[in-house]
Amino acid sequence: MTKLSTTPSAIKAGAFAATFAVCALTSASLNAGGDKVAFPDSYAGGVMYSTVERTDIKQVREFYTSQAAIDAAKKGEPMPDGTVITMVQFAALLEAGGNPQKGPNGGYVKGKRLGYAVMEKRAGWGEEYPPEQRNGEWEYQAFSVDKVVNDKANLAACFQCHKPLEKQDFVFSVDKMKAAK
Repeated sequence: MTKLSTTPSAIKAGAFAATFAVCALTSASLNAGGDKVAFPDSYAGGVMYSTVERTDIKQVREFYTSQAAIDAAKKGEPMPDGTVITMVQFAALLEAGGNPQKGPNGGYVKGKRLGYAVMEKRAGWGEEYPPEQRNGEWEYQAFSVDKVVNDKANLAACFQCHKPLEKQDFVFSVDKMKAAK
């Protein structure tokens, strides 16, 4: 369980979770692309490689991907075609005073599921975007707790947030993938 702290790795983890959240929770939509990404029904059968606690919004977030993506990250290679990264958002259970409850391991106790943010990479995807917007072959989508597309999600924000990460295949959590067991 990753706890919020001021260490450089914790700050990086918080930054990637925050930017992923912007993709999932802001309002406006991008006309192209998101419709290509279907809800990844088998995400939980993959590798849960990171858990991030967001103290600012009292959430717990779990990140899942395939073993092939983990292996590529460990080798310093781009994510393979077909990679799907899924962030599952949960409300933290709160104590009477409004603070998140802590479990036996010291981490927040997960409450109700709030939604999902997904990024997926496929060969040939992204060709319809201008170079200043394109994130390689990645597309983004946000889903409600009912696994239905969140049509209020600002997918353009996803592209903007991930754009500076070209050297790590547009993925914030590569270091977390490298550390996965």
